[in-house]
Amino acid sequence: MTEEQIPHKMLSQDAYSQWLGIEILECELGRCKVAMTIRKEMLNSMGKAHGGISYSLADTAFGFAANTHGKYAVSIETSINHIEALNEGDYIVAESVIESVKNRLGFNIVEVKREEELVALFKGVVYRTQKDWK
Repeated sequence: MTEEQIPHKMLSQDAYSQWLGIEILECELGRCKVAMTIRKEMLNSMGKAHGGISYSLADTAFGFAANTHGKYAVSIETSINHIEALNEGDYIVAESVIESVKNRLGFNIVEVKREEELVALFKGVVYRTQKDWK
């Protein structure tokens, strides 16, 4: 499979990301950009998007970018900094870029933005297996 095909296959098999309404905007080797719109059922008790929503979008971008190398890659550590609160109707975009690859480990940074405003910063480490995407 090509690096562009892998994220689309992953999304087709990911019921949670589909429920979130995630769409793939761009994908290439080591990079993936995804987006979604915040819906009412994603809000917390304060009327803002639950932190898990921006985390999930970033995690999806992270996973897709990490797998573009053609090998199954699984996360072994992730973290997120929530910078701005999100509201119903906000359209957010997450772009994951592989910053460094060391043997079987990949280190990614994901920026989550509302238009040009940075709303969250996600960092993740993946382990690359020897299993090929087919």
